[in-house]
Order: sequence, then C-alpha cells, then structure tokens
Amino acid sequence: MDIKIFKAISRLSGRMAFMDFLMILLSNRARYLFLFVLTCMWMAKGPSRTSAKKAAAASLIAIFVNKIIKICYFRPRPFTKNKVGLLIPSKRDSSFPSKHTVVSFAASIVIFYGNRFIGRILLWVSACTGFARIWAGHHYPSDVVGGALIGGTIGWFTEKFSKPEIKKM
Repeated sequence: MDIKIFKAISRLSGRMAFMDFLMILLSNRARYLFLFVLTCMWMAKGPSRTSAKKAAAASLIAIFVNKIIKICYFRPRPFTKNKVGLLIPSKRDSSFPSKHTVVSFAASIVIFYGNRFIGRILLWVSACTGFARIWAGHHYPSDVVGGALIGGTIGWFTEKFSKPEIKKM
C-alpha cells in the first residue's frame, strides 16, 4: 500500500509546473517560516517566549532522535528502488523517518499548546511539507506519517514534562 500511494503521488510530479514549484518551495523553504515564527515568538514576552523556548528544545530533541533512528534502522529512499524523477537532489541516507516532518511536527505541537492559531497554521505547513517530500520523490508516505507521529510525540512530551517558567518579580 505504501508503494502504491507513493507511485500515485510521484506520477503527478513533473507534470504540473506550478505544483512542482510549490512542492519544491515547501520542501526546501518551510523551515525558514518556522525559524521566522520562532524568532518572533522568542522576541515577544510572556507565554510566546516560553513556547518558543520549548519548541526550540523539542526541535533539537527531534533532530537527535531522528539521527538515532536512522543509525539503527535503514530504509532505502524511494528513488533508489523505483524509477522516479527527482525534483530536488537528495542524500542517500535512510528514508525513515522524514527529518523535515519530525522536526516540524515537534515544533508545531509545542507551539499549538501555547498559541492555537499559529499552531494550527504550522501544523498545516508541517503536513504540506511532508506531502512535498513525497511529491519530490524523497520519502514514502509511511516515512512522513511515522515522522509526524514521532515529532508529535516529542512535542507532546516536551510540552507536558517541561517545567513551568518561574515569573520574575
């Protein structure tokens, strides 16, 4: 099923210039939107700054967990096993989980707890980024879904087990 869904999506890749442009943009540049939002929240005072700190911590934890999983489990990228037109050059490291998805969902979940409006937007951007990684031929759908679950779990644990910030008087 994973390969069937991947092939159905990858068949569309390279046929619609605007969609290809949008998918490349999301795949390569969505992280800058996250950095911009985190920077703005970090410069604000109060709960926004706290959320930004937690989201940054969750992102670092997500990168670390992603590296550990990729060391322990190797899954070849779809373009190595299937005839796929790549929209963007890629590494030949493990496909599972999608690092873009793990990190973006970890940050999005934490931000969602602090600010529902911005969090919802970033969760949609995270999902679209994961889809863009499939469209570009870099990941199978299960790599993206697994990355979303891992990142979401990291974000949830970061939010639930972080100590509340002590207010200075």
